[in-house]
Amino acid sequence: MVARAEFLEWAEVYGNLYGTSWKALRQARAAGQDVLLDIDVQGHRQVRQRFPDATSIFLLPPSMAELERRLRRRHSDAPDVIEWRLADARREVSSWPEYDFLIVNDLIRATERALKAVVIASRARRVVQQGRAREIVKTFGG
Repeated sequence: MVARAEFLEWAEVYGNLYGTSWKALRQARAAGQDVLLDIDVQGHRQVRQRFPDATSIFLLPPSMAELERRLRRRHSDAPDVIEWRLADARREVSSWPEYDFLIVNDLIRATERALKAVVIASRARRVVQQGRAREIVKTFGG
């Protein structure tokens, strides 16, 4: 699929390949669905090149110590993978200014509310609503 350019974005992350299928993206958009991608900094940069108007959100852990605590508490990664993830976090954390929104992921309910607020606000952006606005303006004889 990579060779056939079937991904919006793709990357190798922690020894695994991940990507966002163009087909799945098109299907979701055609159905009028919002699309939320859980991607790393390199994926964000690929998406931003293709869709400069896409809304982006950087989720920032409250601290490096808290990120490490969360990763270890999950018991889903081997210790060497956790160290790899923490090293990546040290590199990626300085990329937050590249994003439209920054949410500190400290309390899950507050983070959830902030994410919902961004999605709702993004639906009202001029670039998203311009087609509808033009149609409405036509009804005013404009």
